[in-house]
Amino acid sequence: MDEPKRILEQLSIFGQCRKYNLSVWECPQFLFLVMGIIIISSSITAYLIGTSYLNDPLEVTLLVLALGGALLGLSYIIMQSVERLAEANRMKSEFISIATHQLRSPLANLRWIIEFLISGKIRKDKEKEMEYFKILKENIYRMQESISDLLTVSRIEAAKLPIKKRFFSLRRLVNDIVSEYKSFAQAYNVKIILKTQRNLPKIFSDPLHIRIVVDNLLDNAVRYEKEKGKVEIILSRKGNNVYFSIEDDGAGIPKGEEKYIFQKFFRAKNIREYQTEGSGLGLYISQAIIKKLKGKMGFTSEENIGSTFWFMLPINSSREGKP
Repeated sequence: MDEPKRILEQLSIFGQCRKYNLSVWECPQFLFLVMGIIIISSSITAYLIGTSYLNDPLEVTLLVLALGGALLGLSYIIMQSVERLAEANRMKSEFISIATHQLRSPLANLRWIIEFLISGKIRKDKEKEMEYFKILKENIYRMQESISDLLTVSRIEAAKLPIKKRFFSLRRLVNDIVSEYKSFAQAYNVKIILKTQRNLPKIFSDPLHIRIVVDNLLDNAVRYEKEKGKVEIILSRKGNNVYFSIEDDGAGIPKGEEKYIFQKFFRAKNIREYQTEGSGLGLYISQAIIKKLKGKMGFTSEENIGSTFWFMLPINSSREGKP
């Protein structure tokens, strides 16, 4: 039922206008309909004029077709431009709305805690004071993370994501990230296992952006694990690609929600039981980065059983090296 409903929504002119938050006369779909009526009317007029001044039916037909084709091409170019502007306007509004939502909560917490600390009510309780400073630090980190994600999304959609490729060891990069996550994983009673194929070649890619992808996948795997869970990372070579997979036995993705998992701001319903905070941008950003780097990304998942996310990145065979 979801697919027919989606198709009907796409065919609905007024539905598309509401999507872009535009009036009817500013809506690309409605303007395209108006242009269609103008083209038909112009073609009929051209036919009537042609039959009055031209004796050859073939010349009349060619005249009508030429005029109709020219108007159709012109209207298509105009509508594409208008639709791009409307989509840009919608994304800007969406960006502002999400940014406001993501920053409002930590800002409110910062203000309340700072006011409480300034009041001097807990100056004699150093332990309590340190606890509030830790909360301040966590909220500042949340703000930094949200802003970083939103800026990355903005660059992706503007096709301005800077890519700086070089040869590096994916094994070494992943190993460093796993080491950084040890204390975080221990806090969640999660064991991280890293399995790497021997003599794995270096890859020619952007290590900073790959770090973002691995960090997002590992963070999700640990946060949404069951108590005393296990996260297994496998690095191997498959043909001319280096293959990365991360498997957990955590929350999994509910049936029917798999198709939305790489969409912006999407968070599965069952995830809220594990982690209330989150922008829903991590997987969208990760997939966009992998695509930008000419790789592939996918997943398999089952609710309450776990998930496996994977990506493949090409190896530059002409300058292949070893870590």
